[in-house]
Amino acid sequence: MSKIICSAAIRGAHKIVERAEDKYKEALDKWGPDQKIGFPNTAYYLPIIYGILGIPVEKLEDVEQVLERSRSLVPPMVSENVWLPYLAPALEAGMATFFAEEIIEAIRYLEFPDFYTKMEDPLDGNIWLGAADDVILRKRGVEFVDGTAPGFAAILGAVPDNDTAVKIALELQEKSLYVFMVADHEGRKMSEQLVESGVQIGWPTRLVSFGPEYTATVFAMGFATRAAMSFGGIKPGDFKGNLYYNKNRIFAFAMPLGTVTDEWYANAAGAINWGFPTIADTPIPEILPTGICTYEHVVSNIPHDQLVSKAIEVRRLKVAGTEISIPVSYGPAFEGERVRKDDLYLECGGGKTLAVEWVTTKDMSEVEDGKVELIGPDVDDVEEGAKLPLAINAEFAGRKMQEDFEPILERQIHHLINYAQGLMHIGQRDIAWLRMSKTAVKKGLKLKHIGDFLHAKFHQDFGAIFDKVQFKIYTVEDKVREIREKARQVYNLRDARIEGMTDETTDIFYSCTLCQSFAPSHVCIVSPERTGLCGAYNWMDCKAANEINPTGPNQPIEKGECLDPKLGQWKGCNDFLYTASRQVLDHYNFYSIVYDPMTTCGCCECIAAILPMCNGIMTVDRDYMDMTPCGMKFTTLAGTIGGGASTPGFVGHGKYNITQRKWLIGDGGIKRLVWMSKHLKEEIGERFKIRAEELGVPDLLDMIADETIGTSEEEILPFLEEKGHPALTMDPLM
Repeated sequence: MSKIICSAAIRGAHKIVERAEDKYKEALDKWGPDQKIGFPNTAYYLPIIYGILGIPVEKLEDVEQVLERSRSLVPPMVSENVWLPYLAPALEAGMATFFAEEIIEAIRYLEFPDFYTKMEDPLDGNIWLGAADDVILRKRGVEFVDGTAPGFAAILGAVPDNDTAVKIALELQEKSLYVFMVADHEGRKMSEQLVESGVQIGWPTRLVSFGPEYTATVFAMGFATRAAMSFGGIKPGDFKGNLYYNKNRIFAFAMPLGTVTDEWYANAAGAINWGFPTIADTPIPEILPTGICTYEHVVSNIPHDQLVSKAIEVRRLKVAGTEISIPVSYGPAFEGERVRKDDLYLECGGGKTLAVEWVTTKDMSEVEDGKVELIGPDVDDVEEGAKLPLAINAEFAGRKMQEDFEPILERQIHHLINYAQGLMHIGQRDIAWLRMSKTAVKKGLKLKHIGDFLHAKFHQDFGAIFDKVQFKIYTVEDKVREIREKARQVYNLRDARIEGMTDETTDIFYSCTLCQSFAPSHVCIVSPERTGLCGAYNWMDCKAANEINPTGPNQPIEKGECLDPKLGQWKGCNDFLYTASRQVLDHYNFYSIVYDPMTTCGCCECIAAILPMCNGIMTVDRDYMDMTPCGMKFTTLAGTIGGGASTPGFVGHGKYNITQRKWLIGDGGIKRLVWMSKHLKEEIGERFKIRAEELGVPDLLDMIADETIGTSEEEILPFLEEKGHPALTMDPLM
């Protein structure tokens, strides 16, 4: 190993350990030995120390033994006159560096509690995110396990100009890699360069601004260390198991941009322990023989336009994907991107215009694979800020294609559109909402491109079940309305297939976690009598989806022991929920709005809320834009409860679910329903009347108030009393 690199790494380790010792003494004098210490909201304490040494650092007094271990690991300074094998001492110095840096960063949390946002996203005036908590770890870490994210680049420093920074970040995103950014070079920081260029940073876009100093490197290494313990079953203190897991499973590399200091060398030496090589843009000494890393350990002087490809080669990273010929970048890294008002060029659906998405099956002779027709104006035909109706009709054909597969493929449109940089998609069926950014339009993105990349991705992900697919995209209102009416007829037929089943007649329910890119802790569990809250998936749809993709978001769940038949709670569902929600929730009830209801995401068709004065429940659908009796509009309700929380008194649900026998039956069912938007009453009216007759209240629909009666409890209560609504004589709701 290069004597120059080893000398620098050992010098850097000495400096960093001494810095940690000084910070520890200051902290001990200020707060005393019993002061609690650690990174926020994690069960892994200081994760590198815990994972490698097995020491849970909980108080300041626990730091002393770690510092002693660090001092013992750092070798003496390298003599100019003596040549030795320096690999082992340099690696030990690198390990001591990470122990010391975790101590420094933990004390920073004590000294400056608001130094880091402690969130997934930057805040106004603060872009530094700090250590990922366990919620983020569970959500993002699983992507490293299932291959959604093949690895990460740990970037120290910055490049000379913002354009180069954007190009490097974009290329890494296109490879589905996470980008962890720390430190500065000559006052420039990569994170700040991206923000100045209008690039969205944060965990959702995989551009993670950990911190402004080199010591924040431990947040990246700690994330990898926790991934081994959380997903690989590696026990704390099993340092060999942890390091081998990372070398073989977490395909990461360090990318120093700018002058490499002694401290950076020390961090690079530490990363080599995990099997993570260093690829630099400056002419530092190289370590080309293989050994700890899969291939070379340090490769340097790589031009900026070759950095990413060289790093992928050196780390032996396999990046799979289909070439998408559109003018913007495309990949999972852009799924969490938001198109905000100040960058909005075009909007479709979302209550502003009509929008619908519909997958149909055709004969082989009727489909020309890859054909995309746009009927109506495209982006270049409208002004900035325009609103267009939108219908996306995907026509599939194939010997293995089945009608049962249609809703599954239809639901994929949601996240496949989100993969395109500059497009934001929410909802499904006839409540879809699409936004396109000014930046994307400037690059040449058009609505017709949606058909191009959907064609490529459908073939890549689902090519085994169909042979051909073509797209018809409509932006003319009368045609969109026509497609919507045809689609609604099919939606109704799909929903009716499940009518004869009950929750008691099956031991298997199904999960749906498609929306976790927007709502990390949201877990929808679909039963025969509790359709998905998006309205797109019922039990049979989920069963078919699992047949297509056994490792996908629709997993079978053995419901297990019934813990509460009235509210609808099962042990098997609780066990699955605890894991799938990243340990945020350990139970919820299928049939209640009052007691621990199901989680809600932003894709729900409707939101129900209790109305205490009326002793009842209201529900409002996404298309109703005005005030409701609970004092909130749909948008406010969605923003309040739609992040994946279980919120007593509120719950998201599908339109069809209202007329299923188990809808909120634990609180009284549809006899509690006292207010609905008028057009929702009309849309579900026929099925609702059938259910009401079964319950012996055939006139119930006429007893339910809507916006023509009032939009406050005070306004609708006299109407309910006049009609003799059954909710008024039921047991108190709360």
